[in-house]
Order: sequence, then C-alpha cells, then structure tokens
Amino acid sequence: MAAVILVGMSESGKKQTEAAVVLLDDDSEIRSLVCGYLERYGIRCTGVATETELDRALARDAVDLVLLDIMLSDADGLQICRRLRENSRLPIILLTALADESDRVLGLEMGADDYLTKPFSARELLARIRAVLRRTSDQVWVHQQQPVDSFRFAGWVLCVRQRNLTNPEGALVSLTGGEFDLLSALARHPGKVLNRDQLLELTKGRSAQPFDRSVDVQLSRLRKKLNDDSLIKTVRGGGYLFAAEVVAEGAADE
Repeated sequence: MAAVILVGMSESGKKQTEAAVVLLDDDSEIRSLVCGYLERYGIRCTGVATETELDRALARDAVDLVLLDIMLSDADGLQICRRLRENSRLPIILLTALADESDRVLGLEMGADDYLTKPFSARELLARIRAVLRRTSDQVWVHQQQPVDSFRFAGWVLCVRQRNLTNPEGALVSLTGGEFDLLSALARHPGKVLNRDQLLELTKGRSAQPFDRSVDVQLSRLRKKLNDDSLIKTVRGGGYLFAAEVVAEGAADE
C-alpha cells in the first residue's frame, strides 16, 4: 500500500501551473497518487522510477524541484542527492520511510532542502514544496548573473575582487566577511525586497542555520558604517530593500 495520505482533493483546488517537479520513487502507486494530487493544485509532476529516468527528465524538461525517495531498490537516494547537489542548486525534498533523526540529519547534510517521512499527507507535501520554492525562488537568477569587479552606489565603491569598500571620500571602510557578503547580496538586488531567509541563502548558502539572526546584527553594523539609514530600508513584514541606484562595473573576463 502506498505510504501517502491524500486529503483535500477538491476540484476547486485546480489552478494554472505554478511549478514543475520530478518525483523519483520506484513505487508506481506512490508516483501516481502524488503526481495526481500535485497536478490538481497547479504543480506539474513527472514521475520516474530510476536514476537514469531522473537524469533524462532533468535534461529534457525545465524543472523547479526534485522529490527524491531515499530507499530505492536499485540505487542509493542519498548518493543521488549528493550528486545532484554537486552539479546544481536545484531544490531537493527527500521522501523516506526512515524516521530516525540521524537519517534526517544525514539527508540534510547531503544537500537536501527539506525532508518528509512516510507516510505523509499530500497536503503537507504540497505546503513544503511551496515553502522550499519560495525560499529558493531567487537562486537561479542570482547565480546566472555575470561576474562584476565592483558595484557603485551613492558615491561608494564595493570592490568584489578585492573584497573591500571605499567611501565617497576615497577611504577604505573595514568590513567583516559577513558584512561584505551581505552588502554584495544587497547591491546585486537593488530595489528588491529580500527577507531574512533569502539573505541567509545568498550569503551563507546551505551552511545557514535555522533561526540564524546574524543578518540583523550585520545589517545594523552596515548601516552605521554606511552612515546613511536611507540606503538599507526595512520593509515591515517583508524584509530589507537596498534603496540606492547601483551600477555594476568591469565584467570579469574569464
């Protein structure tokens, strides 16, 4: 019997496609149930039974997220997860019957974005998919940006290669590594509201810890060093916005 509990499968849930996922699970019934449910809620789902089929689907289609069963009959799901993570930042949610905490930790250490234990509610899976996609929605855009040598804003110069900041008078301003990474992330997204999770992802990637409050501390220090509260604005209930006009200069030659 498939270890999935379906709830809330109403016709009113139908909507336009909002994402595309690939589900690797060697249980055909689970593939059918999960993909059928997700399709009702606007998630295009392709079910595959083997690692080879997964690779073909990823090469053939534009995919936003991978659902990956750990316990496959002919492959190690954790090794597949690690391979995928080494080659891309495609979000991954692990599905498994293993409920031990050490198994969950191992899966996350392999690079998974989330972990769901069987049997699971399809409604919870849908919520987790949407949460992961919200958290990672800017990653592809960010990592496709052309490298630059520096960012100029309001008289300031942030040099990416030398990792330093020069004020409008031409003097160097001391920044910690975390402060530099945070200011660089903001400068790459001028006029865009970024929440704490997005800033953590942009600055720390997968080493970020849950409930990490370092962004708040670094933002406070940055504001003092920039001596201009209007450059980094707090958006109530949303996050932070870099309000300066930014010019990216000197695209690096590869």
